[in-house]
Amino acid sequence: MAVYFISDLHLSPELSSLTAGFVRYLDSLEDADSLYILGDFFEAWIGDDAVTPLSSEVEQALKRLSERQCSIYLMHGNRDFLIGSDFCQRAGCQLINEGSVIELGDQAVVLLHGDSLCTDDTAYQQVRQMLRNPAWQQQFLAKTIAERIEFARQARQQSQQHGQMTSDEIMDVNPDAVNQALDSAGVELMIHGHTHRPACHQWQADQQSRQRWVLGDWSETKGWDIRWTAANGLELREFSLS
Repeated sequence: MAVYFISDLHLSPELSSLTAGFVRYLDSLEDADSLYILGDFFEAWIGDDAVTPLSSEVEQALKRLSERQCSIYLMHGNRDFLIGSDFCQRAGCQLINEGSVIELGDQAVVLLHGDSLCTDDTAYQQVRQMLRNPAWQQQFLAKTIAERIEFARQARQQSQQHGQMTSDEIMDVNPDAVNQALDSAGVELMIHGHTHRPACHQWQADQQSRQRWVLGDWSETKGWDIRWTAANGLELREFSLS
């Protein structure tokens, strides 16, 4: 059996071919024991009550996979931090916290979305702290769906402007933050997304060999995952969605 990790699909109604490719991907996971979705699954999520044709299609596809005895775990990203228990119940998946530690064979792995590691981007970290505040989220979800849609539109525009004005180095992970996250979890291996820079990084810290596996973001033509099996260990894979 295999364990799969994906992130940063940024599913949206405008990218129907991406959604179709993702559904085909799920249907192809015949050997999947577990699937971990590490954030930014949707481009925006304004609440479980804002049901759309896209959310329903994705829920049904995930439910089909779960009914094949595959455990599905979902972690919040910076785009979809309002996904809640109602969506997960409909989709047959389970929310997990940032920094969750799992076992792959005899090795422990810490899982993150990855945005918490980008500590050099102080402006973003301030916004992140506000958006992850339960009181702010409760106030936001009390607004009408129309009001939430408008907020999400403005937030996306501001995020794009911030990305254009901020250097790639600042928006990438901070090495000290990575080591601190590994130390806090008590592990030597990390898997995350967010940065859209798929790679496997290896280094030494405190006389320990450490690894950081980074997932890639999906497009309408290609996807990325990490596949783990007992025979082959971790494999970072790029594949066509067409």
